[in-house]
Amino acid sequence: MGMAIDRDDTQFHVLAVDDSLIDRKLIERLLKTSSFQVTAVDSGSKALEFLGLNNNDADDDEEYEQRDSNTESVSSDEDQDHQDLGLGVNLIITDYCMPGMTGYDLLKKIKKSSSFKDIPVVIMSSENIPSRINRCLEDGAEEFFLKPVQLSDVNKLRPHLMKGRSKDIDSSHKTTSTRLISSGN
Repeated sequence: MGMAIDRDDTQFHVLAVDDSLIDRKLIERLLKTSSFQVTAVDSGSKALEFLGLNNNDADDDEEYEQRDSNTESVSSDEDQDHQDLGLGVNLIITDYCMPGMTGYDLLKKIKKSSSFKDIPVVIMSSENIPSRINRCLEDGAEEFFLKPVQLSDVNKLRPHLMKGRSKDIDSSHKTTSTRLISSGN
């Protein structure tokens, strides 16, 4: 019985990124209400860290290098943990206006990553600026939500999650088929 429930009620993992605590808690609550597993972080650099992607900011690179040289085995385990966690993310929803790295910058870094380029990214903002919205959508964002995000907006996420899931299934099916063909002949 439990397996059927788990299979039918697949829980998608959403990484929510917003520097505003109030907005982050709101989106987290809306996502959890819709049965999503949520990881919330307060900056683009923390999102990249969670995904195991290297932030190109020189200060962060130096910090990682120092930590790696001081505690090599622990850092390797931490990096692997982040990579494992990041690989389980099915969708990223991020605020546009954040200090340091904007949501648009985060979108570009994710779309450049070979590991995460197929993960749907949704941008949200309280500013309705058509040129900004169009630029985000043209550069790979699946949706652009105006804040405050509503439950009806969150309901629009499921088709994007399913699209990402079918890509995962297709790629694992192709890999399995390739192994069968190469080992069978």
